[in-house]
Amino acid sequence: MERGFALSGRPASFGELLGSRRTAYHILFWLIILIILMIVEGTEYGFWFTLSNEIINVLFYGFLVYFNWFYLIPNYLNEKKFLTYAILLTLSAIILTPLKMLVFYWKFNAIPVAQQQLINNQLGYFMLSFIIASGSTIYAILMDWFRQLREKQELETQTMQSELRFLKSQINPHFLFNTLNNLYALTLKKSDQAPEIVIKLSEMMRYMLYECNEKRVLLSKEIHYLNNYLDLERLRQGKNVSITFSVNGEVQDQKIAPLLFIPFLENSFKHGLNNYITHGGFVRINLEINQTQLHFQIENSKPEKMPVADPNRRSGGIGLVNVHRRLNLLYPDQYELRIDNTPKSYVVDLKLDLSDT
Repeated sequence: MERGFALSGRPASFGELLGSRRTAYHILFWLIILIILMIVEGTEYGFWFTLSNEIINVLFYGFLVYFNWFYLIPNYLNEKKFLTYAILLTLSAIILTPLKMLVFYWKFNAIPVAQQQLINNQLGYFMLSFIIASGSTIYAILMDWFRQLREKQELETQTMQSELRFLKSQINPHFLFNTLNNLYALTLKKSDQAPEIVIKLSEMMRYMLYECNEKRVLLSKEIHYLNNYLDLERLRQGKNVSITFSVNGEVQDQKIAPLLFIPFLENSFKHGLNNYITHGGFVRINLEINQTQLHFQIENSKPEKMPVADPNRRSGGIGLVNVHRRLNLLYPDQYELRIDNTPKSYVVDLKLDLSDT
């Protein structure tokens, strides 16, 4: 039975209860209670006599339950007036029990034995009414707890989705800015490689615009995207450096969060190869797939002397911060990330469990 009350916030009114589909659930619940009471009492004095008795019982129990839900709980329990609430709930059962007994005493006018049983069992009838009232309170508390838990989970989900959209919106322009800078440099040199870069960039933009809106993408498409990215870097870097990308294992229908590896690649070129004046730099990327286990490793060389940073230039650096945040959001307790920063190289080692995708 859905509740028509709220322990936190404004309680649902009786009119709202009747004006919703909850009415059907409440009616069904009381019909079940009516049938159970009839089975317990039996039909010793006839079916209709028993039916009328239990209808009276259900009416009194219903009044007690709804009085508790729509008046006592909102005005006392919700306001943390626990002692007052307990006293009023007990008084409600004490007052309603004799009233119900009077109705039954009048109804059993032709059955003195039944009247005597009413008098003898007044305490039992009171206890039953009190248990029903208390049970409705426990039900209210449980339903409110479940509602708050559900709302909390929905809020966490919405917050996570908002954060992911924000983080991804940071990644895409960041990468586009770097790539356009590369293209601009080649057009200044009037390089014949510029058209090829445009084609590669077109494929990558199509991927980012139409594929990356999903929470997960096919690993095969992400690998193709990485290959395009590295092809652009090979064209830009020329033969001065070594860029390798090896994929080991069987790529099937595994899925992964889109653009997860790009910040690592950007970082390896921005702080590694882009600082080389002569030969000798390298970026080595290795991707191993074993069913639902993925191992990504990227290592880039570092020049012996790093250039002095311009103090007037605003630094970026949002990439690696974002990827940490995305991993925590998308793969909680499913990843292991280790970064080793040595004088001669920078190594990122990421292990992912893709079993939930």
